[in-house]
Amino acid sequence: MNSESLSKFGSLTALLALSVGAEAQQRPNIVLFMVDDMGWQDTSVPFWTQRTPLNETYETPNMERLAGQGMMFTQAYASPISSPSRCSLLTGANAARHRVTNWTFRFGQMTDEADDRLSPPDWNYNGVCQDEGIPNTFHARSFVDILHQNGYYTIHCGKAHWGAQSTPGEFPEHFGFDVNIAGHAAGGPATYLGELNYGHDADGQPNSQFAVPGLEKYWGTGTFLTEALTREAISALENNKQKPFFLYMSHYAVHVPIDRDMRFYEKYRSRGLSEKEAAYASLVEGMDKSLGEILDWLEESGEAGSTIVIFMSDNGGYATGTYWRDEPLYTQNAPLRSGKGSLMEGGIREPMIVRWPGVVEGGTRCDSYLIIEDFYPSILEMAGIRNYRVPQKIDGRSFVPMLEGSGDTSRGRTLIWNYPHVWGNIGPGIDMNCSIRQGDWKLIYYYKTGKKELYDIRHDIGEEHDLSAANPRLVRRLSRKLGKQLRAMKALRPSEKIGGKPCPWPDEI
Repeated sequence: MNSESLSKFGSLTALLALSVGAEAQQRPNIVLFMVDDMGWQDTSVPFWTQRTPLNETYETPNMERLAGQGMMFTQAYASPISSPSRCSLLTGANAARHRVTNWTFRFGQMTDEADDRLSPPDWNYNGVCQDEGIPNTFHARSFVDILHQNGYYTIHCGKAHWGAQSTPGEFPEHFGFDVNIAGHAAGGPATYLGELNYGHDADGQPNSQFAVPGLEKYWGTGTFLTEALTREAISALENNKQKPFFLYMSHYAVHVPIDRDMRFYEKYRSRGLSEKEAAYASLVEGMDKSLGEILDWLEESGEAGSTIVIFMSDNGGYATGTYWRDEPLYTQNAPLRSGKGSLMEGGIREPMIVRWPGVVEGGTRCDSYLIIEDFYPSILEMAGIRNYRVPQKIDGRSFVPMLEGSGDTSRGRTLIWNYPHVWGNIGPGIDMNCSIRQGDWKLIYYYKTGKKELYDIRHDIGEEHDLSAANPRLVRRLSRKLGKQLRAMKALRPSEKIGGKPCPWPDEI
C-alpha cells in the first residue's frame, strides 16, 4: 500500500471512528434494576386488578414513582430459579435450550437435591460462557458485550450468578462489563451486615463461599449491603467519561439471609409483623430506597430524560408450603399460588416496570405476557442496535412494540419452561416438571408422575381449579406443542434410577 493509499485508509478509519462515536453519543442510557427472589406482591405497587393485603404491608414509594413515570407489566415471567433466569437474560435463550436449568455454584458439581426414584439429567451446571470448550457450559455471546462493542460504558453491580467457580463466566468482566462491583459465582450473600464484613473474618479472609467480594471500605461500618452497592454504583456512574451507559444494578436483596435493615426494621415491628416478617419488609424497603437513589442521581445529573429504567425480579418469592427450611414463611405471593422453585404463577410471575422518556406514557399498564429472554433483543433494540452476530439462537422476542403501543408481541405466542430437577422445598408446582402457556391456558406436566394440570390463567389467577379432566383435547394439543418445542430445543429430562430410562415427554403419556 503506497503512502497516498495509507493516508486515505487512515482518513477513512478516523471517519468511521468518529461516526461510531457520534452514533454512540445518541444512544440512550439504560439501567436494568434486577431484584433477587422478589415476589409479585412484595410491593405497595398493585400488579393485579386490585390492591391486596401485601400491597398494604410493604412500603415501596420509589417503585410507585417509577410506575407513575412508566409502564407496568402485569404478566412478566422468568424461570422459577435464579441462574436459569439470569442466563436467559444474558443470552436471549430459553432455559430449555441453554440447559442451565438449576442454580450454579461449584465447578463440575450439580446442585440437585436427591429424589427417591429419578436422576436429574446432565445439565449445564457450569453456567454460560463466551468461550467454547468448557464442559457442561452453554456457549453464547451476551447482549452486554454487544452494548460494549457499540460504545457503551457497562457497569455490573451486585449479584452475577451466571457461571460456576473457576470458569470465565464466573466474572462479569468476561461478558463485556467495564466495571464489576461485588459480582462472582455465588447466588446469595453470606450476610448483608457491614459489621460482619459481608462474610469475612477480622483478617480479611472469607468465612463463607458466599462472602461478598470487593467492598472492604465498608467493613466494620455498619453499612447494609444494599446501601453499599448503591453507593458504589453511583460512584461508577460518576466516573463515566461521556459515554452512554448501561448499569446492571443487580441486588442481592431480597435473597436469604433475611437480615434486618435497621433503617426500616422497627417501623414494621411496630405494626405487628413478626421479627422475620419485619426483617423481610426492611429488605424490600431498602431495595426500594436504592431505586430511589438511582432515580435521584439520574435527575440531579441531567441524565433522567435520556435514560431507560427497567425494573424486574429473577423469580418468585419464597412461598412454597408453610415453612422454608423449618422456619415459618415471611412472605407470600397471593393471589398467586406457590413461589420460588415452582412453575405455578407464584414462582415465575414477576414485578416489572419500564420507564422510557418520550416513548412510554407514565402510569400505563400492559397485561400482555413476556418472558425473561425477551430482555436481550429488547435492550439491544432500545439501544438502536439491530445488526449483531451471536453463536446462539435467540428465543427472546422484543417487547419494544408493546412499549411503543405499536403491537402485541404476545399474540399467538407460546411460552415454555423446563425444570427437570428437585430444588429442595415442598409445595405446589415444585420439582421435575415442565410447562407451557398459550393465550389464557397453561399446562403443567410432572415428569415423575405423568400428571398434567390445566389452568385458565385469566379467570383463575390463583390456579385453584385444574381443568384438565374437562378439556382432554386441549390437554393433548398443549402437550403436543410442549413436547415438540422441548425436543426442538434439545431440552433435558430426568430418568429412572433403575434402568436409566428417560421419563416420557408430555406428548408421550
